[in-house]
Amino acid sequence: MNARERTIITYRYERRRAFGAGVLEAAATIFLLLIAVRWYEAGPLAKALVAGGGSVGLLLAPWLVLRVEAAGWPVAKAAARLAALGAISFLVMALVPLLPIYVAGCVVALATSSAAIPLMTQIYQDNYPEHERGRLFSRTMMIRIGTTAVFSDLAGRALSGHVNQFRWLLVVFAGATAVSSFCLARCPSRPLTASGGTHPFHAFRYLREDRIFRQTIISWIFLGFATLMMAPLRIEYLANPRYGVRVHGKLLTAGMIALFTGVIPNAVRLFLNPFWGWLFDRMNFFVLRITLNIGFVLGILSFFTMGSLAGLVLGAIVFGISNAGADVAWSLWVTKFAPAERVADYMSVHTFFTGVRGLAAPLTAFYLVSILPLNLLGWISAGLILIGSCFLVPEIKFGKTARPAAALVEEVPE
Repeated sequence: MNARERTIITYRYERRRAFGAGVLEAAATIFLLLIAVRWYEAGPLAKALVAGGGSVGLLLAPWLVLRVEAAGWPVAKAAARLAALGAISFLVMALVPLLPIYVAGCVVALATSSAAIPLMTQIYQDNYPEHERGRLFSRTMMIRIGTTAVFSDLAGRALSGHVNQFRWLLVVFAGATAVSSFCLARCPSRPLTASGGTHPFHAFRYLREDRIFRQTIISWIFLGFATLMMAPLRIEYLANPRYGVRVHGKLLTAGMIALFTGVIPNAVRLFLNPFWGWLFDRMNFFVLRITLNIGFVLGILSFFTMGSLAGLVLGAIVFGISNAGADVAWSLWVTKFAPAERVADYMSVHTFFTGVRGLAAPLTAFYLVSILPLNLLGWISAGLILIGSCFLVPEIKFGKTARPAAALVEEVPE
């Protein structure tokens, strides 16, 4: 199979997989936690496990890459097997409606999806041509974002007043995951190049050996912790009467909260994602990342500190603009700088630290919000993002020599 045939086949199945991925994104961000709260009346620990399932997978990514490498499996086949395990988990959750089974199933299903991200990076490094990777990524991401929006609306309507029918929704999630497994199994791929590593964290040596990689990871720790800390507080800020957010003298309805936290940001994200994909293929990465960071700062400050309807709208729009670029930047940056045969290793380190942030930041946020004013947390987060940006300024000169990047199809928070 020549390079063009690999690209055509991979892109064909990725467009199909994007529909299933959109359904699963809605599951991970909305419905699995909604079911835990409304039907199972789960406690704090159970809800935290459901919400953090994807981060568990990111933490396991280095170990998974090592196991796939040692087994000599083609990376697409390994990712397909993980997706099949996720589909089975959803089915078990639907057949055995008990809280412990439900929580464990959510963790397994979400973890299998996120743990496969470094494998997906390697697939796109091998199969997508350098000059159009960002464009191909943004096209599949548009399908995914659109599917998430439409399915969220339909599933929300279906569950309204009928939460007891949630098991049928789990069956739909199982079907979407099975479709993903089917598509992945048909993508051309090869086994990972043997690195000689013998323990799951062997890839962390690249932090010591590669200065650009190390500086960027440090920057992302500050940036990602700040954005992930404030993300759940957007709902807290609008929904909790203690903060007194009102429109025309009335507390916000659920529909208005959804408008500011979901509808507006995702509409902007869908519209601008192709632009960021195009820009990513042409712009110095470190300049692009700093630009996005400034956008997140402005979005957080306008949303949490202006105290007005205009501030909420502006914050939602700026967040959507920045998040559209972050979809591309988070997924693509590693392969601009990693050796081609070590892309999965570099990505496993990146995803591991994302998993750490994904577990630690929300816990920190809800602790701090009980002792500090929320607008002060907004300023603290803005400061963390600016500190992270300072680590990237000396690296701008290296961004000019970076090669075009391989694309991921997984959207993961910063």
